[in-house]
Amino acid sequence: MKDRGSRANVPEVLEQEAQARQQVAGMGKREFLEQYQRLAKQYTADPGNPGSYACEGCERCANCMFCKDCDSCYQCTHCTRCELCNNCSHCVDCKQCHNCAYCVQSENCTSSAYLVLCRNMSDSNYCFGSVGLSKKDFHILNVPFPRTEYFKQVKRLRAEMGI
Repeated sequence: MKDRGSRANVPEVLEQEAQARQQVAGMGKREFLEQYQRLAKQYTADPGNPGSYACEGCERCANCMFCKDCDSCYQCTHCTRCELCNNCSHCVDCKQCHNCAYCVQSENCTSSAYLVLCRNMSDSNYCFGSVGLSKKDFHILNVPFPRTEYFKQVKRLRAEMGI
């Protein structure tokens, strides 16, 4: 004879459903609302962080590692307070960045690294307070700087701004 496993017995299920219907039919407004709130709490979707490892305070992140307080990120590592980022590493306070590394307070940047306070950048590195540049390096407020001068100015600006 075939094992029925853990499938519930049909007559028992029908009896439980009939009892539940009777209980609901006898509820007043207050009891109904209390039961409804309990049920809603019980079934509140916990988005979780599928495939993620060692993430703290993250919500709706997938396949991330060592991230903290991120929201809706995908395949990010060592990021903090980022939102809607994909394939980023070591970014802080970034939004909608993709394939970026070591960026701080930047938004809508792609395939870039070492950006601070930048927006809408692509394929750029070592930029500070720049917007809308593509394939540029060592820029402050969209102005090109020699490498050594760039680092001196950024050090001064970061200290002044507390970043």
